[in-house]
Amino acid sequence: MSFIRKWLRADIQAIKAYHVPPAEDMIKLDAMESPFALPDELIGQYLAYLADAQLNRYPNPGAEELNKTLRDLMSIPKEFGVLLGNGSDELIQLLALACEADDTILSVEPSFVMYGMIAKFTHLNYQGVALTQDYQLDLDKMLAAINTHTPKLIFIAYPNNPTGNTFDRKSIETIISSTKAMVVLDEAYYAYAGDSFMGDIEKYPNLVVLRTVSKIGFAGLRLGLLIAAEETVAELDKLRLPYNINTLTQVSANFLLTEKDEINRNAAIIIEQRQILSEALTNIEALQVYPSQANFILFKAPQAQALFDYLKANGILIKNLSSAPKLADCLRVTVGDHAQNQQFLQIVKRFYHEQ
Repeated sequence: MSFIRKWLRADIQAIKAYHVPPAEDMIKLDAMESPFALPDELIGQYLAYLADAQLNRYPNPGAEELNKTLRDLMSIPKEFGVLLGNGSDELIQLLALACEADDTILSVEPSFVMYGMIAKFTHLNYQGVALTQDYQLDLDKMLAAINTHTPKLIFIAYPNNPTGNTFDRKSIETIISSTKAMVVLDEAYYAYAGDSFMGDIEKYPNLVVLRTVSKIGFAGLRLGLLIAAEETVAELDKLRLPYNINTLTQVSANFLLTEKDEINRNAAIIIEQRQILSEALTNIEALQVYPSQANFILFKAPQAQALFDYLKANGILIKNLSSAPKLADCLRVTVGDHAQNQQFLQIVKRFYHEQ
């Protein structure tokens, strides 16, 4: 047996690493990224702005200017605290590190895989509660699980990934009120949802909201934020590694995220394209399409693996979820721009026409 096999924790050896497939020369519709690149007229200004970055120095430790930029962009009330992370994943891990060994993280299933993976990394128990057959929140099961497992953390993605839907707001409020756990509403897709729990933080001391800039056009920045009561953020900040937001991310975000009108216009285009794409997929008789309030669409497809392979062979990469629990025969496609969506649709139609 090799050194690493003897040395590494057995539970880590047993899991599979998070897989990111190669996408060179592909139309990339697998990772919920925005299709909109930086406008040509801003590139020169952006590069000039970057030129002043002092890369020989450590980043600003508190990222105060970036904090203000994000508050302005997302209209975060001044009385709430904001904690920045190297993507939302770092903040999820930070929340897990705040727990005691053998505490329980609870979430719904299917949902974001990192909740369960980070629970394992940090020696916490993970408990998943099945959604209904049409991927809705089962309130009775959730309340029973809370009563049985007394979780320390409850993660609810809103909208949910990979199903795309939001859950009943009153049910979520009941969950928040019923537990002493910290309830984390992961609003990664807030820009496409039309609803948010940010305004409820003042009402519920155990509520935390996560957001990211990844889904609004800036996945390459790796920038997430946690919004909560000031006291909560002050305590959690003790777990944040020093200088976790690098200089290039801070400088880039302070330039790019001030373009609020452009960001909102792009989000509106995605919402419009989502409706067009959803209707077109629904009109393909073989498919079952699920409602989405995110920037992607989940659909069930006969011969899902074959369709995935056919799309890939024709230069389009989507996400194949068909082997995952409770997602049999399901594929997930990110909403692209009009041309990308139409090319995707043409290939799907051609696949079923040829069968």
